[in-house]
Amino acid sequence: MEDKHFTVLDLLDLDLKEHDDLKLRCIGGRKGLGREISSADINRPGLALSGFFESFAYQRVQLIGKGESAYLRLLAAEGRSEGVSRVFTFPVPCFIFANAEPPEPMFAEAAEAADCPVLLSELSSTEIAARLMRVLTNVFAPKSSVHGVLVEVYGIGILLTGDSGVGKSETALELIERGHRLVADDVVEIRCVSGNILMGSGANKVIGHHMEIRGLGIINVTHLFGVGAIRDKKQVQLICNLEEWDSAKVYDRIGTEEMADVILGVRVPRLDIPVKPGRNIPIIVETAAMNERLKKMGYHSAREFNQNILRWLESDNARAVYFGRDDSI
Repeated sequence: MEDKHFTVLDLLDLDLKEHDDLKLRCIGGRKGLGREISSADINRPGLALSGFFESFAYQRVQLIGKGESAYLRLLAAEGRSEGVSRVFTFPVPCFIFANAEPPEPMFAEAAEAADCPVLLSELSSTEIAARLMRVLTNVFAPKSSVHGVLVEVYGIGILLTGDSGVGKSETALELIERGHRLVADDVVEIRCVSGNILMGSGANKVIGHHMEIRGLGIINVTHLFGVGAIRDKKQVQLICNLEEWDSAKVYDRIGTEEMADVILGVRVPRLDIPVKPGRNIPIIVETAAMNERLKKMGYHSAREFNQNILRWLESDNARAVYFGRDDSI
């Protein structure tokens, strides 16, 4: 995994919506908002608060749920602050209090003295733990930038690649006109999530969902075709490489030869589609998307065709042997 400098302030500044919204706000230790978060994992510091620090994962974001909050109230009532004070001797990135339960004054004062950020969320500990791990996994996922166009066609994320000027954007424009959706044009940022899923999105949100069409210029797909013609991110499931027709090259005409590219260690099926006048590339891409969906459902057209040919040859040979047999012998 490449090195990333991601701070608590960056976490608060993330533009998260719907099921990813962490509903976080800082209620203390603002001087420490520059502290770095270096891990996508989280930790529940109940044992540390009780004084057991062996294997204390202090480098992770610390999540305080109802159980830890109840224990902190008990410590405050009994006037015991040793465990809390010792916790802040470690360079903890931040503490997040779930269920909108603010920390005890004893804890808040210790955090302020140590310049350790304290964040509050109205979500339950279970829900914020799931969302936080999902968000941080995406933040720390290996990523790469690819020159191409990412579109969603019949639910399949297709990355259109090829040399500059081969017609990637024009093909994507026709697909959008036919009711499909644009994810990113020109530069696609791809992240490897969960080790085997490639999620593609626009590299720059400011210019996202704009397209450059030679002879026309920059167009805003959202304004021209509506919000139904775009989406923010999509899994990359198929690569369609557009290339100028080469009469000397032998192209696959049956489909039994399966090619693939490896992006961030993940194998992605690839089709080489020759481009020349008279070929309707958008329809070919649509057909490729539907064929890929069939493959994911367990149906492989080219293999079935090959098996049917073999069965026909076997039956034809059998008939030839039967009718050519001399019964008089």
